[in-house]
Amino acid sequence: MGIVLKQSLNNTLITYGGFAIGALNLLFLYTRFLSDEYFGLVNVILSASSVLMPILAFGIPNAMIKYYSGIQDLNGKDGFLTLMVFLPLILIVPIGAISYLANETIGDFLSKENPIVKGYVWHIFIIGVAMAYFEVFYAWAKVQMKSVFGNFMKEVFSRIVITFLLLLVYWDFISVLTFLNAMVGMYILRTLIMQVYALKSLRLKLNFSFPANTREIINYSTLIILGGSAAIVLLEVDKVMINQFIEIKNVAYYSVAGYIATVIAVPSRSMHNITYPLTAEILHKKDVKALKTLYQKSSLTLLIVSGLIFILIILNLNDLYNLLPDSYRGGYVIVFIIGFARVYDALLGNNNAIMYNSDFYRALLLMGVALAILTILLNLWLIPKYGLDGAAIASFMAFFIYNTIKLGFVKLKFGIQPITKETFKVVFLLLVLSIIFYFVSFPFHPVLNIGLKSILILLCYIFVLYRFKISADVSGAISFYLGKLGLKR
Repeated sequence: MGIVLKQSLNNTLITYGGFAIGALNLLFLYTRFLSDEYFGLVNVILSASSVLMPILAFGIPNAMIKYYSGIQDLNGKDGFLTLMVFLPLILIVPIGAISYLANETIGDFLSKENPIVKGYVWHIFIIGVAMAYFEVFYAWAKVQMKSVFGNFMKEVFSRIVITFLLLLVYWDFISVLTFLNAMVGMYILRTLIMQVYALKSLRLKLNFSFPANTREIINYSTLIILGGSAAIVLLEVDKVMINQFIEIKNVAYYSVAGYIATVIAVPSRSMHNITYPLTAEILHKKDVKALKTLYQKSSLTLLIVSGLIFILIILNLNDLYNLLPDSYRGGYVIVFIIGFARVYDALLGNNNAIMYNSDFYRALLLMGVALAILTILLNLWLIPKYGLDGAAIASFMAFFIYNTIKLGFVKLKFGIQPITKETFKVVFLLLVLSIIFYFVSFPFHPVLNIGLKSILILLCYIFVLYRFKISADVSGAISFYLGKLGLKR
Protein backbone atom coordinates (compact mmCIF):
# COMPACT_ATOMS: atom_id res chain seq x y z
CA MET A 1 0.00 0.00 0.00
CA GLY A 2 1.10 3.58 -0.67
CA ILE A 3 2.02 5.93 2.15
CA VAL A 4 -1.24 7.88 1.71
CA LEU A 5 -3.46 4.83 2.04
CA LYS A 6 -1.38 3.18 4.77
CA GLN A 7 -1.28 6.19 7.08
CA SER A 8 -4.84 7.08 6.17
CA LEU A 9 -6.00 3.61 7.18
CA ASN A 10 -4.11 3.83 10.46
CA ASN A 11 -5.54 7.27 11.09
CA THR A 12 -9.02 6.13 10.10
CA LEU A 13 -8.89 3.20 12.53
CA ILE A 14 -7.71 5.50 15.32
CA THR A 15 -10.26 8.15 14.45
CA TYR A 16 -13.11 5.67 14.34
CA GLY A 17 -11.97 4.31 17.68
CA GLY A 18 -12.19 7.87 18.96
CA PHE A 19 -15.56 8.38 17.34
CA ALA A 20 -16.83 5.16 18.91
CA ILE A 21 -15.83 6.52 22.31
CA GLY A 22 -17.30 9.89 21.32
CA ALA A 23 -20.56 8.17 20.34
CA LEU A 24 -20.66 6.48 23.74
CA ASN A 25 -20.13 9.87 25.38
CA LEU A 26 -22.48 11.90 23.22
CA LEU A 27 -25.30 9.45 22.61
CA PHE A 28 -25.42 7.66 25.96
CA LEU A 29 -23.38 9.28 28.75
CA TYR A 30 -23.98 13.00 28.17
CA THR A 31 -27.66 12.38 27.44
CA ARG A 32 -28.11 10.50 30.73
CA PHE A 33 -25.53 11.94 33.14
CA LEU A 34 -25.99 15.66 32.39
CA SER A 35 -29.20 17.63 32.10
CA ASP A 36 -30.17 18.76 28.59
CA GLU A 37 -29.27 22.31 29.62
CA TYR A 38 -25.73 21.48 30.77
CA PHE A 39 -25.16 19.20 27.79
CA GLY A 40 -26.11 22.13 25.58
CA LEU A 41 -23.72 24.35 27.55
CA VAL A 42 -20.82 21.94 26.92
CA ASN A 43 -21.52 22.09 23.18
CA VAL A 44 -21.72 25.88 23.18
CA ILE A 45 -18.37 26.16 25.02
CA LEU A 46 -16.60 23.74 22.67
CA SER A 47 -18.14 25.19 19.51
CA ALA A 48 -17.27 28.75 20.52
CA SER A 49 -13.71 27.62 21.36
CA SER A 50 -13.46 25.95 17.95
CA VAL A 51 -14.59 29.15 16.22
CA LEU A 52 -11.95 31.09 18.19
CA MET A 53 -9.15 28.54 17.62
CA PRO A 54 -8.10 29.41 14.01
CA ILE A 55 -7.81 33.08 14.99
CA LEU A 56 -5.55 32.25 17.93
CA ALA A 57 -3.48 29.80 15.87
CA PHE A 58 -2.65 32.64 13.44
CA GLY A 59 -2.71 30.26 10.46
CA ILE A 60 0.49 28.58 11.67
CA PRO A 61 -0.54 24.91 11.12
CA ASN A 62 -1.14 25.57 7.41
CA ALA A 63 1.91 27.81 7.05
CA MET A 64 4.16 25.18 8.58
CA ILE A 65 2.99 22.52 6.14
CA LYS A 66 3.19 24.86 3.14
CA TYR A 67 6.67 26.29 3.75
CA TYR A 68 8.62 23.70 5.76
CA SER A 69 9.44 21.40 2.83
CA GLY A 70 10.83 24.36 0.86
CA ILE A 71 13.49 25.19 3.50
CA GLN A 72 16.69 23.22 2.98
CA ASP A 73 19.40 24.42 5.41
CA LEU A 74 19.30 23.57 9.14
CA ASN A 75 19.62 27.15 10.38
CA GLY A 76 16.76 28.18 8.16
CA LYS A 77 14.58 25.44 9.61
CA ASP A 78 15.42 26.52 13.18
CA GLY A 79 14.51 30.13 12.41
CA PHE A 80 11.33 29.04 10.68
CA LEU A 81 10.22 26.82 13.58
CA THR A 82 11.00 29.55 16.11
CA LEU A 83 8.78 31.89 14.12
CA MET A 84 6.02 29.27 14.10
CA VAL A 85 6.06 28.98 17.90
CA PHE A 86 5.90 32.69 18.68
CA LEU A 87 3.59 34.07 15.99
CA PRO A 88 0.32 32.92 17.64
CA LEU A 89 1.11 35.13 20.64
CA ILE A 90 0.52 38.17 18.42
CA LEU A 91 -3.21 37.53 18.71
CA ILE A 92 -3.44 35.41 21.86
CA VAL A 93 -2.10 38.18 24.13
CA PRO A 94 -4.41 41.01 22.97
CA ILE A 95 -7.48 38.76 22.73
CA GLY A 96 -6.73 37.50 26.25
CA ALA A 97 -6.52 41.09 27.47
CA ILE A 98 -9.84 41.92 25.79
CA SER A 99 -11.43 38.83 27.36
CA TYR A 100 -10.25 40.01 30.77
CA LEU A 101 -11.31 43.64 30.41
CA ALA A 102 -14.61 42.98 28.63
CA ASN A 103 -15.53 39.74 30.37
CA GLU A 104 -18.89 41.06 31.56
CA THR A 105 -19.88 42.45 28.16
CA ILE A 106 -18.92 39.26 26.30
CA GLY A 107 -20.78 37.18 28.86
CA ASP A 108 -23.91 39.32 28.48
CA PHE A 109 -23.83 38.89 24.70
CA LEU A 110 -23.42 35.10 24.83
CA SER A 111 -26.11 34.71 27.51
CA LYS A 112 -28.79 36.90 25.88
CA GLU A 113 -31.13 33.92 25.44
CA ASN A 114 -29.56 31.48 27.94
CA PRO A 115 -28.16 33.02 31.17
CA ILE A 116 -26.27 29.83 32.05
CA VAL A 117 -23.58 30.66 29.44
CA LYS A 118 -22.50 33.93 31.07
CA GLY A 119 -19.90 32.56 33.49
CA TYR A 120 -17.91 30.59 30.93
CA VAL A 121 -16.07 33.20 28.84
CA TRP A 122 -12.69 32.13 30.26
CA HIS A 123 -13.44 28.46 29.61
CA ILE A 124 -13.98 29.33 25.94
CA PHE A 125 -10.79 31.39 25.67
CA ILE A 126 -8.47 28.93 27.45
CA ILE A 127 -9.77 25.93 25.51
CA GLY A 128 -9.38 27.97 22.31
CA VAL A 129 -5.71 28.69 23.15
CA ALA A 130 -5.07 25.02 23.99
CA MET A 131 -6.71 23.92 20.72
CA ALA A 132 -4.63 26.45 18.76
CA TYR A 133 -1.26 25.32 20.12
CA PHE A 134 -2.29 21.67 19.82
CA GLU A 135 -2.79 22.22 16.08
CA VAL A 136 0.59 23.99 15.85
CA PHE A 137 2.44 21.02 17.34
CA TYR A 138 0.28 18.54 15.44
CA ALA A 139 1.39 20.23 12.19
CA TRP A 140 4.96 20.08 13.57
CA ALA A 141 4.66 16.28 13.60
CA LYS A 142 2.86 16.11 10.26
CA VAL A 143 5.76 17.72 8.37
CA GLN A 144 7.83 14.75 9.55
CA MET A 145 5.14 12.43 8.10
CA LYS A 146 4.20 11.44 11.66
CA SER A 147 0.49 12.02 11.88
CA VAL A 148 -0.72 8.94 13.77
CA PHE A 149 0.14 9.92 17.37
CA GLY A 150 -1.33 13.40 16.96
CA ASN A 151 -4.46 11.88 15.52
CA PHE A 152 -4.68 9.58 18.55
CA MET A 153 -4.35 12.53 20.92
CA LYS A 154 -6.94 14.51 19.00
CA GLU A 155 -9.53 11.81 18.46
CA VAL A 156 -9.04 9.25 21.24
CA PHE A 157 -7.26 10.75 24.25
CA SER A 158 -9.67 13.64 24.77
CA ARG A 159 -12.72 11.40 24.50
CA ILE A 160 -11.35 8.82 26.93
CA VAL A 161 -10.74 11.54 29.51
CA ILE A 162 -14.27 12.90 28.95
CA THR A 163 -15.69 9.39 29.46
CA PHE A 164 -13.82 9.13 32.77
CA LEU A 165 -15.02 12.57 33.90
CA LEU A 166 -18.63 11.78 32.99
CA LEU A 167 -18.46 8.58 35.02
CA LEU A 168 -17.14 10.60 37.97
CA VAL A 169 -20.17 12.88 37.62
CA TYR A 170 -22.48 9.85 37.54
CA TRP A 171 -20.86 8.38 40.65
CA ASP A 172 -21.15 11.78 42.41
CA PHE A 173 -17.38 12.06 42.89
CA ILE A 174 -17.39 15.44 41.14
CA SER A 175 -20.05 18.05 40.37
CA VAL A 176 -21.03 19.24 36.90
CA LEU A 177 -19.20 22.51 37.55
CA THR A 178 -16.03 20.57 38.42
CA PHE A 179 -16.52 18.56 35.23
CA LEU A 180 -16.53 21.78 33.18
CA ASN A 181 -13.32 22.98 34.85
CA ALA A 182 -11.68 19.57 34.41
CA MET A 183 -12.59 19.67 30.72
CA VAL A 184 -10.48 22.82 30.38
CA GLY A 185 -7.58 21.06 32.14
CA MET A 186 -7.88 18.11 29.76
CA TYR A 187 -7.39 20.33 26.70
CA ILE A 188 -4.33 21.94 28.30
CA LEU A 189 -2.85 18.52 29.14
CA ARG A 190 -3.48 17.25 25.60
CA THR A 191 -1.57 20.20 24.17
CA LEU A 192 1.40 19.68 26.51
CA ILE A 193 1.65 15.99 25.58
CA MET A 194 1.50 16.87 21.87
CA GLN A 195 4.21 19.48 22.39
CA VAL A 196 6.54 16.94 24.01
CA TYR A 197 6.01 14.46 21.18
CA ALA A 198 6.50 17.08 18.45
CA LEU A 199 9.69 18.46 19.97
CA LYS A 200 11.03 14.94 20.44
CA SER A 201 10.50 14.11 16.75
CA LEU A 202 11.88 17.46 15.57
CA ARG A 203 13.87 19.39 18.16
CA LEU A 204 13.56 23.14 18.42
CA LYS A 205 16.71 25.22 18.61
CA LEU A 206 15.66 28.81 19.19
CA ASN A 207 16.97 30.97 16.37
CA PHE A 208 15.60 34.46 15.92
CA SER A 209 17.22 34.83 12.50
CA PHE A 210 13.96 34.31 10.70
CA PRO A 211 13.74 33.12 7.06
CA ALA A 212 14.20 35.60 4.23
CA ASN A 213 10.58 35.07 3.18
CA THR A 214 9.21 35.86 6.66
CA ARG A 215 7.02 38.65 5.31
CA GLU A 216 5.49 36.24 2.80
CA ILE A 217 4.92 33.65 5.55
CA ILE A 218 3.23 36.19 7.83
CA ASN A 219 1.05 37.45 4.98
CA TYR A 220 0.06 33.86 4.19
CA SER A 221 -0.66 33.11 7.87
CA THR A 222 -2.76 36.24 8.19
CA LEU A 223 -4.86 35.24 5.21
CA ILE A 224 -5.15 31.68 6.52
CA ILE A 225 -6.72 33.10 9.68
CA LEU A 226 -9.59 34.22 7.48
CA GLY A 227 -9.76 30.90 5.65
CA GLY A 228 -9.47 28.80 8.79
CA SER A 229 -12.05 30.90 10.56
CA ALA A 230 -14.39 30.58 7.60
CA ALA A 231 -14.01 26.79 7.57
CA ILE A 232 -14.75 26.54 11.29
CA VAL A 233 -17.69 28.92 10.96
CA LEU A 234 -19.16 26.56 8.36
CA LEU A 235 -18.78 23.66 10.84
CA GLU A 236 -19.48 25.12 14.27
CA VAL A 237 -21.29 28.45 14.13
CA ASP A 238 -24.72 26.82 13.85
CA LYS A 239 -24.51 25.53 17.44
CA VAL A 240 -23.33 28.91 18.74
CA MET A 241 -26.18 30.67 16.92
CA ILE A 242 -28.83 28.22 18.12
CA ASN A 243 -27.83 29.35 21.63
CA GLN A 244 -28.57 32.95 20.59
CA PHE A 245 -32.14 32.27 19.43
CA ILE A 246 -33.67 29.28 21.23
CA GLU A 247 -33.28 27.35 24.49
CA ILE A 248 -29.80 25.94 25.06
CA LYS A 249 -31.10 22.38 25.45
CA ASN A 250 -31.80 22.46 21.70
CA VAL A 251 -28.05 22.70 21.12
CA ALA A 252 -27.81 19.27 22.77
CA TYR A 253 -30.46 17.79 20.47
CA TYR A 254 -28.85 19.32 17.38
CA SER A 255 -25.38 18.16 18.45
CA VAL A 256 -26.50 14.55 18.76
CA ALA A 257 -28.00 14.54 15.26
CA GLY A 258 -25.03 16.45 13.88
CA TYR A 259 -22.55 14.07 15.51
CA ILE A 260 -24.22 11.06 13.91
CA ALA A 261 -23.77 12.71 10.49
CA THR A 262 -20.24 13.95 11.27
CA VAL A 263 -19.01 10.34 11.46
CA ILE A 264 -19.11 10.46 7.66
CA ALA A 265 -16.29 13.06 7.70
CA VAL A 266 -13.84 10.85 9.60
CA PRO A 267 -12.14 9.32 6.53
CA SER A 268 -11.62 12.82 5.07
CA ARG A 269 -10.04 14.07 8.28
CA SER A 270 -7.78 11.02 8.45
CA MET A 271 -6.63 11.20 4.83
CA HIS A 272 -6.04 14.96 4.95
CA ASN A 273 -3.47 14.43 7.71
CA ILE A 274 -1.13 12.91 5.14
CA THR A 275 -2.38 14.37 1.81
CA TYR A 276 -1.73 17.96 2.95
CA PRO A 277 2.08 17.60 3.21
CA LEU A 278 2.19 15.33 0.11
CA THR A 279 0.20 17.84 -1.91
CA ALA A 280 2.51 20.64 -0.77
CA GLU A 281 5.53 18.61 -1.92
CA ILE A 282 3.97 17.85 -5.33
CA LEU A 283 3.10 21.51 -5.85
CA HIS A 284 6.68 22.52 -5.00
CA LYS A 285 7.82 20.15 -7.77
CA LYS A 286 5.10 21.46 -10.13
CA ASP A 287 4.17 17.87 -11.06
CA VAL A 288 0.63 18.30 -12.45
CA LYS A 289 0.37 14.63 -13.46
CA ALA A 290 1.09 13.45 -9.92
CA LEU A 291 -1.30 16.07 -8.58
CA LYS A 292 -4.11 14.81 -10.82
CA THR A 293 -3.47 11.22 -9.76
CA LEU A 294 -3.54 12.11 -6.06
CA TYR A 295 -6.65 14.26 -6.56
CA GLN A 296 -8.63 11.52 -8.27
CA LYS A 297 -7.44 8.70 -6.02
CA SER A 298 -8.17 10.61 -2.83
CA SER A 299 -11.62 11.56 -4.15
CA LEU A 300 -12.55 8.01 -5.12
CA THR A 301 -11.25 6.48 -1.90
CA LEU A 302 -13.08 9.01 0.26
CA LEU A 303 -16.31 8.61 -1.72
CA ILE A 304 -16.16 4.82 -1.32
CA VAL A 305 -15.69 5.00 2.44
CA SER A 306 -17.86 8.04 3.22
CA GLY A 307 -20.67 6.87 0.93
CA LEU A 308 -20.75 3.52 2.73
CA ILE A 309 -20.93 5.21 6.13
CA PHE A 310 -23.73 7.48 4.90
CA ILE A 311 -25.99 4.63 3.80
CA LEU A 312 -25.18 2.63 6.94
CA ILE A 313 -26.31 5.57 9.07
CA ILE A 314 -29.45 6.37 7.06
CA LEU A 315 -30.57 2.74 6.77
CA ASN A 316 -30.05 2.14 10.51
CA LEU A 317 -31.32 5.49 11.78
CA ASN A 318 -34.65 4.24 13.18
CA ASP A 319 -32.93 1.60 15.29
CA LEU A 320 -30.24 4.05 16.37
CA TYR A 321 -32.79 6.60 17.58
CA ASN A 322 -34.63 3.87 19.47
CA LEU A 323 -31.54 3.66 21.71
CA LEU A 324 -31.75 7.33 22.73
CA PRO A 325 -33.98 9.19 25.19
CA ASP A 326 -37.25 10.42 23.64
CA SER A 327 -36.20 14.08 23.58
CA TYR A 328 -33.27 13.32 21.25
CA ARG A 329 -35.23 11.44 18.56
CA GLY A 330 -36.32 14.26 16.28
CA GLY A 331 -33.21 14.71 14.14
CA TYR A 332 -33.92 12.61 11.02
CA VAL A 333 -33.88 15.58 8.65
CA ILE A 334 -30.74 17.01 10.29
CA VAL A 335 -28.83 13.72 9.94
CA PHE A 336 -29.77 13.31 6.27
CA ILE A 337 -29.04 16.90 5.24
CA ILE A 338 -25.72 17.23 7.06
CA GLY A 339 -24.73 13.68 6.08
CA PHE A 340 -25.31 14.36 2.39
CA ALA A 341 -23.22 17.53 2.65
CA ARG A 342 -20.38 15.47 4.18
CA VAL A 343 -20.47 12.98 1.31
CA TYR A 344 -20.22 15.82 -1.21
CA ASP A 345 -17.31 17.20 0.81
CA ALA A 346 -15.58 13.78 0.61
CA LEU A 347 -15.97 13.78 -3.18
CA LEU A 348 -13.57 16.74 -3.33
CA GLY A 349 -10.64 14.59 -2.16
CA ASN A 350 -7.57 16.73 -1.46
CA ASN A 351 -9.10 19.83 -3.09
CA ASN A 352 -8.48 21.96 0.01
CA ALA A 353 -4.85 20.87 0.16
CA ILE A 354 -4.35 21.86 -3.49
CA MET A 355 -5.78 25.32 -2.98
CA TYR A 356 -4.19 26.04 0.41
CA ASN A 357 -0.73 25.04 -0.79
CA SER A 358 -0.87 26.68 -4.22
CA ASP A 359 -0.43 30.28 -5.30
CA PHE A 360 -4.22 30.58 -5.47
CA TYR A 361 -4.82 30.26 -1.73
CA ARG A 362 -6.02 33.88 -1.56
CA ALA A 363 -8.99 33.02 -3.77
CA LEU A 364 -9.94 30.16 -1.44
CA LEU A 365 -9.75 32.46 1.54
CA LEU A 366 -11.97 35.05 -0.10
CA MET A 367 -14.47 32.33 -1.02
CA GLY A 368 -14.38 31.04 2.54
CA VAL A 369 -14.94 34.44 4.09
CA ALA A 370 -17.82 35.21 1.72
CA LEU A 371 -19.45 31.87 2.46
CA ALA A 372 -18.88 32.18 6.21
CA ILE A 373 -20.80 35.45 6.06
CA LEU A 374 -23.46 33.70 3.97
CA THR A 375 -23.66 30.89 6.54
CA ILE A 376 -24.22 33.36 9.36
CA LEU A 377 -26.90 35.19 7.35
CA LEU A 378 -28.61 31.90 6.44
CA ASN A 379 -28.62 30.87 10.10
CA LEU A 380 -30.00 34.27 11.12
CA TRP A 381 -32.82 33.74 8.64
CA LEU A 382 -33.54 30.01 8.97
CA ILE A 383 -33.05 29.24 12.68
CA PRO A 384 -35.80 31.62 13.91
CA LYS A 385 -38.06 30.38 11.10
CA TYR A 386 -37.44 26.60 11.10
CA GLY A 387 -35.53 25.93 14.33
CA LEU A 388 -33.01 23.08 14.26
CA ASP A 389 -33.94 21.99 10.73
CA GLY A 390 -33.22 25.56 9.63
CA ALA A 391 -29.70 25.34 11.04
CA ALA A 392 -29.11 22.10 9.11
CA ILE A 393 -30.47 23.58 5.87
CA ALA A 394 -28.24 26.63 6.29
CA SER A 395 -25.16 24.42 6.76
CA PHE A 396 -26.04 22.30 3.72
CA MET A 397 -26.57 25.30 1.46
CA ALA A 398 -23.25 26.83 2.54
CA PHE A 399 -21.31 23.58 2.05
CA PHE A 400 -22.89 22.90 -1.34
CA ILE A 401 -22.10 26.38 -2.71
CA TYR A 402 -18.59 26.41 -1.22
CA ASN A 403 -17.59 22.97 -2.53
CA THR A 404 -19.05 23.55 -6.00
CA ILE A 405 -17.07 26.77 -6.37
CA LYS A 406 -13.86 25.00 -5.22
CA LEU A 407 -14.35 22.19 -7.74
CA GLY A 408 -14.78 24.70 -10.55
CA PHE A 409 -11.80 26.78 -9.46
CA VAL A 410 -9.32 23.88 -9.40
CA LYS A 411 -10.60 22.72 -12.79
CA LEU A 412 -10.13 26.23 -14.17
CA LYS A 413 -6.63 26.84 -12.77
CA PHE A 414 -5.06 23.37 -12.90
CA GLY A 415 -7.13 21.64 -15.58
CA ILE A 416 -7.91 18.71 -13.29
CA GLN A 417 -11.04 17.42 -11.60
CA PRO A 418 -11.64 14.46 -9.25
CA ILE A 419 -14.58 12.71 -10.95
CA THR A 420 -13.88 9.61 -13.08
CA LYS A 421 -16.04 6.82 -14.47
CA GLU A 422 -15.31 4.88 -11.26
CA THR A 423 -17.04 7.69 -9.34
CA PHE A 424 -20.31 6.95 -11.14
CA LYS A 425 -19.88 3.22 -10.49
CA VAL A 426 -19.60 3.87 -6.76
CA VAL A 427 -22.65 6.19 -6.76
CA PHE A 428 -24.68 3.56 -8.63
CA LEU A 429 -23.59 0.84 -6.19
CA LEU A 430 -24.57 3.01 -3.21
CA LEU A 431 -28.00 3.73 -4.72
CA VAL A 432 -28.69 0.05 -5.45
CA LEU A 433 -27.70 -1.04 -1.93
CA SER A 434 -29.81 1.77 -0.42
CA ILE A 435 -32.91 0.69 -2.37
CA ILE A 436 -32.44 -3.00 -1.55
CA PHE A 437 -31.75 -2.61 2.16
CA TYR A 438 -34.36 0.09 2.72
CA PHE A 439 -36.90 -2.75 2.72
CA VAL A 440 -34.84 -5.03 4.99
CA SER A 441 -35.68 -4.92 8.69
CA PHE A 442 -35.29 -7.26 11.64
CA PRO A 443 -37.55 -7.67 14.68
CA PHE A 444 -34.75 -7.86 17.26
CA HIS A 445 -33.15 -5.45 19.72
CA PRO A 446 -31.96 -2.24 17.95
CA VAL A 447 -28.27 -3.05 18.56
CA LEU A 448 -28.67 -6.50 16.98
CA ASN A 449 -30.68 -5.05 14.11
CA ILE A 450 -27.99 -2.45 13.40
CA GLY A 451 -25.25 -5.08 13.55
CA LEU A 452 -27.00 -7.54 11.24
CA LYS A 453 -28.00 -5.01 8.60
CA SER A 454 -24.59 -3.31 8.66
CA ILE A 455 -22.74 -6.61 8.20
CA LEU A 456 -24.92 -7.57 5.24
CA ILE A 457 -24.46 -4.17 3.58
CA LEU A 458 -20.71 -4.21 4.24
CA LEU A 459 -20.23 -7.71 2.80
CA CYS A 460 -22.17 -6.85 -0.36
CA TYR A 461 -20.27 -3.58 -0.77
CA ILE A 462 -16.82 -5.09 -0.28
CA PHE A 463 -17.61 -8.02 -2.60
CA VAL A 464 -18.64 -5.74 -5.48
CA LEU A 465 -15.70 -3.37 -4.97
CA TYR A 466 -13.21 -6.24 -4.87
CA ARG A 467 -14.81 -8.30 -7.64
CA PHE A 468 -14.93 -5.46 -10.15
CA LYS A 469 -11.70 -3.70 -9.03
CA ILE A 470 -13.42 -0.30 -8.93
CA SER A 471 -10.51 1.22 -6.99
CA ALA A 472 -6.97 -0.15 -7.15
CA ASP A 473 -6.11 1.35 -3.75
CA VAL A 474 -9.21 -0.01 -2.02
CA SER A 475 -8.84 -3.42 -3.69
CA GLY A 476 -5.22 -3.47 -2.54
CA ALA A 477 -6.27 -2.64 1.02
CA ILE A 478 -8.91 -5.40 0.96
CA SER A 479 -6.32 -7.90 -0.33
CA PHE A 480 -3.89 -6.80 2.39
CA TYR A 481 -6.37 -7.39 5.20
CA LEU A 482 -7.64 -10.64 3.68
CA GLY A 483 -4.03 -11.79 3.67
CA LYS A 484 -3.63 -10.80 7.31
CA LEU A 485 -6.71 -12.87 8.16
CA GLY A 486 -5.38 -15.83 6.17
CA LEU A 487 -8.30 -15.64 3.71
CA LYS A 488 -6.19 -14.92 0.64
CA ARG A 489 -3.22 -16.83 -0.67
